Amino acid sequence: MSRLLHVSSGPYAPPAPAHELTVTSADGARLHVEVHGPERAPAVVLVHGWTCSTAFWAAQIRALAPDHRVIAYDQRGHGRSPAARVCSTESLADDLEAVLAATLAPGERAVIAGHSMGGMTVLAAAERERFRAHAAAVLLCSTGSSRLVAESTVVPIRAGRLRTWLTRHILGSRAPLGPVTPLARGILKYATMGAGSAPHMVEACARIVHACPRAVRHSWSQVLRLLDLDHGVRQLHVPTAVVVGAQDRLTPPVHARALVAALPRCVGLTELPGLGHMTPVEAPELVTGKIRELVTAYAPQEPVREGA
Repeated sequence: MSRLLHVSSGPYAPPAPAHELTVTSADGARLHVEVHGPERAPAVVLVHGWTCSTAFWAAQIRALAPDHRVIAYDQRGHGRSPAARVCSTESLADDLEAVLAATLAPGERAVIAGHSMGGMTVLAAAERERFRAHAAAVLLCSTGSSRLVAESTVVPIRAGRLRTWLTRHILGSRAPLGPVTPLARGILKYATMGAGSAPHMVEACARIVHACPRAVRHSWSQVLRLLDLDHGVRQLHVPTAVVVGAQDRLTPPVHARALVAALPRCVGLTELPGLGHMTPVEAPELVTGKIRELVTAYAPQEPVREGA
């Protein structure tokens, strides 16, 4: 289980949830789930990415919780969810379905926001009946559906076999990340964030990523290396907005443009100049605003009947 090393104060300090629960997935994997905000408010579900945790969404949770019911969970092996034997896109979809079933009432629909591997989780679940029953709209942040290693620009050389080979070995490394040092922050900022990202943003991301156990990091890197969810994009029939940083080296804008071209109901692409892969941390107000827009348009709060 991850060591919890996130920041303890400021906008990226994880807020205390209204309540917590453990959800069991289809194969028995246990998932840590947090629920924030008023019980009958419009629902938002947040799905974090590779090597992250619910702490990654701290800014969105803090901003949305006063008037939304915000549900966030740790992907298997991340945060407070124990590692499981199975790591696959199918298990990601199983986990999301289990969380939706445990936290949403029958017929209740939510806006689902996924970052990076969290967006891939949404794509993996797009054909699932339970997902379709509960998804009102989707926000995909900094994500892709295939060719992740081939398209990555983390290694700053011309695209080709050498770059792909180097990228595969760097992202799939079993080496420990070690403590959060100035050098570690610099490497993480180069690989995952825009050049202008503020130090407190880099610090928050570094603490979250370094808390992920290296065995979990490696196992999921192998799933992402072979990822092919292009069919999931075509099956995502709910209104879907896409956000990407123009300097994203892990999932460059080419992925976002491919999603927009293939999505059945794309409702907008936002490319953010100067920003990298960690868009919810680098542009917290914008990402929160996109979620609010989707809630207003596709999942407004239903009036509660007197006596209900």
